[in-house]
Amino acid sequence: MLPGTTDTLLQAKVRRPMNNSILGKMALKFVFLVSYFRTLFLARRFRTRAQLEAWQEKKVRAHVKWTRRNSSFYASLWSGLSDDEWRQFPRIEKADMMQNFTTLNTVGIHRDEAFALALRAEETRDFSAVLNGVTVGLSSGTSGARGLFLVDPSEQQGWAGTMLAKILPQPLWKPTRIAFFLRANSNLYQSVNKGTVRLEYFDMLKPLESHFAALETFEPTLIIAPPQVLRHLADALLGLRVRIQPLKIVSAAETLDPLDETVIEKAFGLPVHQGYQATEGFLAASCRLGTLHLNEDLVHVEREPLDPVSRRFVPVITDFRRRTQPVVRYRLNDILTEAREPCRCGSPFLALERIEGRCDDIFRLPVRAGEGALRVVFPDFIRRAIISAHDGISAYMAVQGKEGSVTVHVEVRTGTDPEVVEACILREFDALWKTLDVAPPRVVFERALPPLEGRKLRRVMSLFPGRDHTPC
Repeated sequence: MLPGTTDTLLQAKVRRPMNNSILGKMALKFVFLVSYFRTLFLARRFRTRAQLEAWQEKKVRAHVKWTRRNSSFYASLWSGLSDDEWRQFPRIEKADMMQNFTTLNTVGIHRDEAFALALRAEETRDFSAVLNGVTVGLSSGTSGARGLFLVDPSEQQGWAGTMLAKILPQPLWKPTRIAFFLRANSNLYQSVNKGTVRLEYFDMLKPLESHFAALETFEPTLIIAPPQVLRHLADALLGLRVRIQPLKIVSAAETLDPLDETVIEKAFGLPVHQGYQATEGFLAASCRLGTLHLNEDLVHVEREPLDPVSRRFVPVITDFRRRTQPVVRYRLNDILTEAREPCRCGSPFLALERIEGRCDDIFRLPVRAGEGALRVVFPDFIRRAIISAHDGISAYMAVQGKEGSVTVHVEVRTGTDPEVVEACILREFDALWKTLDVAPPRVVFERALPPLEGRKLRRVMSLFPGRDHTPC
C-alpha cells in the first residue's frame, strides 16, 4: 500500500465523456473503425524491437503528462518528477487503486457509488446501467479482492475495434456470431455488437446444459469462454450432447491448463487461442499461429524478474490509451513466461510461452537443510508433475493448505484405477521434491473436484501464508 494516499485527496478534474448526439455517435463510429484498422496494420510499421520501444516511450510520456493534469491521485504521487522520469514513479497495486479510486479516475465517480451500481448489476443480472455515461464493471476477484473498472464510450469503441481486429476468425465485413461466456456481462463487451458482428452473452451462473439449445440455434462462428466452460463444451461435444462448429475458439479469464487444452482441441478440431483481458486492460492475444503476444500497441510492460533462468516475470503495466481510469506502473499479480524464441509470425510484440497463473498460486516448501527457509515451487512444476503422471487423468486440482500439506483432487477416466494414478502422482512428486531439494510435504488425495460455485477455475492454488518469504 502506498503511504499517504487516501480517498480524501483533492477531487480529480471532472472530464465529460463523449455525448450521445448524432455527431457524438458519428465520432464514436470513427473511433471504432480507426482502432480496428490501426490494430491490423500498426505492427507492420516496426522493423525492429528498438523502433517499437521508441514509439512506446513517446506514447507513455504523453500519457503521463495528461494523467498528471487530470488525476489528482497520480499528481499527488508525482511530486518532483518530470514526464520523462516516469520509470521512477512508484508502482501501484490493486489495493492502492481501489482505496484511491475516487481521486484516481478522471470523471468524478465516487468509489461507493460505482460499487453500488456494479453490485446491483450482479444481483439483477442487468449490466446495462451507466454512471454519468460511463460503464462500470466489477472484476471477479480470483485472489479474493474484487476490483472496479471504468470505461467511457470512446474507450469502449476503441476497445471493441482493437479486440475484433485481434480475435475475429475472418475480416470485419464478413458475418461473425460470437458466443461469449462469462460470469458477468458489460456494456464494454456489448460494444462489439455492430454491423456484421453479433455477440450473444451466455451467463456462466446458469447451468451450462441450459444453454445448449440456444447455442445450437445461434450457430456461433467464434466462442470466447473460460477454460472450464470450453472443457465442459468439449466433453458435451464428445458425448454428442451439443452440436456446434465454430471457426475459432478463444480461452479467456482463467489460466489455460495443458490437460484441458488437449481435450478442447480434440473435441473441436481447432487450436485454442487465448485472450488475456484483465480489469487493468486488454493485455495479450494470440496471433494467427496461436502464439500469445503482449498487446504492446496498447500497453507498455515492464518485466519484474521472478526467475531469469526460466524467463518468468511479473508484468508492471502502463496503459497509454486509457484515460477514464488511468493505469500507470500498475503491478499485476500474474506470472508470465517469455517465449524462448521470437514468434515465426514476425510480430515485434513480445511473445509469451504461457500465462502460468498468479503469484498466489505459488507453493512454498521448506528447503531440506534450510532451517526454516522456504523455496518457491512455481505452479507449472506442480501442473506438469500431475499431468505427466498418468494418461488416465481427466481432471485435477492441487491445493497447498495453510499448514503446508498438499491436497490433490483427481478424477480419472472410465476404466482407470484411481489407486494406480495416485501412486504415479506420488512418484512424480517425489522426483520433483528431490530435484528442488525441498522437504516432501504431506500429500492427501480426494477423488472428486471441489465445486467452483461461480468462482474461477485454478488447477493449482495455494492457501499457504508463506508468500512474504518470496519476491512475489
